[in-house]
Amino acid sequence: MFKGAYTAIVTPFTSSGDIDKDALKRLVDTQIAAGIDGLVPTGTTGESPTLSNDEHHEMVRLVIEYADGRVPIIAGAGSNSTAEALELTRHAKADGAAATLHVAGYYNKPSAAGYLRHFLSIADEIDLPLIVYNIAPRTAKNIDNDTMLKLAEHPNIVGVKEASGDYTQRMELVLRRPDDFVMLSGDDEATFPMMAIGGEGVISVTSNLVPERMIAIVRKMEEGDLAGARELHYELLPLMSALMKLDTNPIPIKAALALTGQIGEHYRLPMTPLSTGARAQLQEVLTEYGLL
Repeated sequence: MFKGAYTAIVTPFTSSGDIDKDALKRLVDTQIAAGIDGLVPTGTTGESPTLSNDEHHEMVRLVIEYADGRVPIIAGAGSNSTAEALELTRHAKADGAAATLHVAGYYNKPSAAGYLRHFLSIADEIDLPLIVYNIAPRTAKNIDNDTMLKLAEHPNIVGVKEASGDYTQRMELVLRRPDDFVMLSGDDEATFPMMAIGGEGVISVTSNLVPERMIAIVRKMEEGDLAGARELHYELLPLMSALMKLDTNPIPIKAALALTGQIGEHYRLPMTPLSTGARAQLQEVLTEYGLL
């Protein structure tokens, strides 16, 4: 159901700290004009941990409004509190989201039984497609395949944004999953190899900046052009790496969008601007790609 290249869109702020609606609309229009398959607001890249619930609702509503039915919106609605995740999901459905993305419970590190009850509670109560986000490096705990496959039995749990970093786990999941359960990469650098082992696409950070290039990798893989996709992957790899390794996401991607004149460079604490050295490295990479 949800396949292709999706952008985990940033949340642009004004200098006073409000959501920059004008910049957001430009970003949405740019993404859709480039041919992106869908947009994912209020995820990690959207600085969801620092958004108030009201701002979270507003951001989802605005992206849906600006997209105006042109692409599906997968609204980030995850929380380490099941009650809060339910509230965010209800709002997303009311606003017209096509699906919601739910990160594994962070900090409180649920057991396998806790993960099951958390995600199934949401899927049982709200009739809206749900994509699980497995990212152990941020949540401190992996969702194992046995648990994921039990979740995949639920008709509303339709896929996983996979960022565990474990390719053996990913291959086993592809081997054992139901035919209609999708696996999307949660790591831009893994898009090519994950699609090679059976994944269906990516929820991307890099596509905020160069949507056409991320789309091209995914399209080549969908067409079965492995050599062409590999070439594009390695062409884009230095940029993908810079955006993820110069600092914690979303700091580098917001800096890159600001340097290219698309948004103001404003973050919410505890996120802070790039260091002088990292900024110089980012500018060098952007120049190499003809973006500055």
